Amino acid sequence: MTDESDQSLISRVLGGDRDSFAGLVERYRDRLGRYAVRMLGNQTDAEDALQDTFVRAYRSLGNCRPDGFGPWLYGILVNRCRTYAARRTRSQEVVVANELAVNAAAVGHSADRDAIRDAISWALGQLPSEQREAFLLKHVEDLSYESMEAITGARSSALRMRVFRAREELRKLLAEEVRD
Repeated sequence: MTDESDQSLISRVLGGDRDSFAGLVERYRDRLGRYAVRMLGNQTDAEDALQDTFVRAYRSLGNCRPDGFGPWLYGILVNRCRTYAARRTRSQEVVVANELAVNAAAVGHSADRDAIRDAISWALGQLPSEQREAFLLKHVEDLSYESMEAITGARSSALRMRVFRAREELRKLLAEEVRD
């Protein structure tokens, strides 16, 4: 990975060095890819959304403030994920696989881990997309509410409420799942 700043790479790209965009892609690809998989629930849709994000970012790079590239790029990805999820919900249910939460659960037996993974995926899939999006940005991507606001366009107070409601709903759903 390049040690150059986002600003430097953006300046080079805008100056005609198209190959410098690869440094930005390399810097952000893994983190944004993880978010897309968690939000969309499958690798294929996540890869499509991520590729579309980078294409759109490249085409609109002149509209980005160089000191705000990361949040701007996340905003594009969030919108692409919303679009992909909306298309899919018309024809099928959205299931989210949250591997980080599953892997963080310390359970001894593989069957227990599989049951927890399934329960978490199911519970996340039951959340309204705005709550799931806010929950993942806050608790999985570990973003500040200020960054989340820049990415989603929602006010901080609304994002806080979405995260709160998502946590409450996940607690309720997972408690019910355990009882069954």
